Amino acid sequence: LECDLAMNLVGQPLVRQQVVKGVREFLENRNPVKPLVMSFHGSTGTGKTYVSSMLIRYLFHGGLQSPYVHHFSPIVHFPHAERIEQYKESLKRWIQGNLTNCGRSAFLFDEMDKMHPGLIDVIMPFLGPSWVVYGTNYRKAIFIFISNAGGEQINEMTLALWRARKDREEISLQDLELAISQAVFENPQSGFWKSGIINEHLIDFVVPFLPLKRHHVKQCVVSELIQQGLEVRPDVVQEVADSIPYFPEEEKMFSSTGCKTVASRISFFF
Repeated sequence: LECDLAMNLVGQPLVRQQVVKGVREFLENRNPVKPLVMSFHGSTGTGKTYVSSMLIRYLFHGGLQSPYVHHFSPIVHFPHAERIEQYKESLKRWIQGNLTNCGRSAFLFDEMDKMHPGLIDVIMPFLGPSWVVYGTNYRKAIFIFISNAGGEQINEMTLALWRARKDREEISLQDLELAISQAVFENPQSGFWKSGIINEHLIDFVVPFLPLKRHHVKQCVVSELIQQGLEVRPDVVQEVADSIPYFPEEEKMFSSTGCKTVASRISFFF
């Protein structure tokens, strides 16, 4: 995993550091005091889904298809605000049932910024140190929350640090943590708003994904060309990278869509 992240995840030194540290410490501990809870934040195309699926691929046979990996999307699984009580009950039962089957299960919660506030707190008992039911220890489970919330603040902070001549390798978690917590945990539109998960400090790792620069996008283009079995032509790499919008308006420093649209754009240039 560490090697794969170093080779294939572009422009995210903080992510590599946090994810590898978190997973290694957790798996090496035969009796963890609580499940591993990570929250990924950043704007579109910066690698949140990519990293979570890579992580699952290394931890479970069959990756995301494993019967011990459970993926939730608010749009698919919890679409109607008026049915929130019903969702709470079924989510709680689903997690409890699956953790009874296998204590080393993983739960991915996508698009936390679209989750109904209050819904996620139903899983709070599973995230803390005390939850043991019918002799089953739930402390070996892994929970990953994925959210675009905080992306704007991370982008602004990264831009400010770049203007202050601070390289992205020098950006620390402390530089970004406050901005993320205000954007995510104090926002009434966020699934984490007024959440007990936050108040009880149940998230072990808040992982910020930084906006990607033009040379990172080029790296994504090269990887995608190789993956599609196409010739890596410098002119194509340049054209695909140039076709993507960048911000802010004056400097055009960071990709507005990260590497998200790279794969679909390649066909225009071949």
